[in-house]
Amino acid sequence: MDSLTQILLGAAVTAAIAPARHRRAALAAGAVLGTLPDLDSIPIALLTDDPVALMTWHRSASHSLLVLPLLAWAIWAWCRSRGKRVAQAPRRWWWAILLALMTHPLLDAFTVYGTQLLWPLPLRPVMWSSVFIIDPLYTLWLLLACIAAFFLRERIAAQRALVAGLVLSTAYLGWSLLAKSMVEREADRALAAMGLQGAPRFSVPMPLNTLLWRVVAMTPGGYVEGYRSLAADRGTMQFRGYASNTQALAEAGHVPAVRRLAWFNHGFQQARVVGDELVLSDLRMGSEPEYFFRFAVARHGSGWHAIAPRQLPASRDAGALWRTTWSRIWNAPAERRPAP
Repeated sequence: MDSLTQILLGAAVTAAIAPARHRRAALAAGAVLGTLPDLDSIPIALLTDDPVALMTWHRSASHSLLVLPLLAWAIWAWCRSRGKRVAQAPRRWWWAILLALMTHPLLDAFTVYGTQLLWPLPLRPVMWSSVFIIDPLYTLWLLLACIAAFFLRERIAAQRALVAGLVLSTAYLGWSLLAKSMVEREADRALAAMGLQGAPRFSVPMPLNTLLWRVVAMTPGGYVEGYRSLAADRGTMQFRGYASNTQALAEAGHVPAVRRLAWFNHGFQQARVVGDELVLSDLRMGSEPEYFFRFAVARHGSGWHAIAPRQLPASRDAGALWRTTWSRIWNAPAERRPAP
């Protein structure tokens, strides 16, 4: 999720657990703890300028549920040794520090980017993909709770506000999973009618909402893409087909960057040959015809050979995207024949 949301989640969790007399300090400490895992991009950038490495190593060690308890213990032990607030209530501060760190990757796993929750185990990143990376209806409750706790300080009303904010934001995540299941049920029916009942697929909400969803399913020659509005759409879900150079992708399968990206994005990628270069687009983030992550990864010359990966720019008008998304939420598309 975005940094502001993670800061607010960390602050709310820490302030809800720490002693009431430490509440304002807990808000500040939780804000730091909530954003700490995302600082992994700094050491990664110091070690490499490879854009594929930068993308696929983010949300790895610093987001691992196997690593963060050790970090939490180190922070807790150091703070306790200083003999201040943590030493006054060591048990409550232990749980506050631990949960402020652990909730960060768990929330990230609800997005489509991919979070390596069990690093260093060689498992594919987790992507529950039920919320967009920025969702104000999730963040709002945490913001209100933190503001209330800051001004109410030690009063019982502050604790109630924090608990209410965490309950409401968590309930919103529950709604997002329910909405996702409704969309996928309709997508399954439509794809089965197209002969794609076993095709790998994913669903993800469009920006800033959980009412309009995008579904992508892979096909032998590319993929199909469809949209479903829970507010406006009725009847069979419609899909449109797009091509991918699956032959070039298979031939370049030995290239390290190709293998790494296929592992990271679960194979949800489009391959195109541009000039003599193989360009891979991550289908999970963006939509036709623009994707946020596009990489030139190989060059052809008596076979495909690895090159230094290069990220290609993505041009997208955020304002136009939101206007289109808002309109599509409330308006069903005209009927058209499904993709072959």
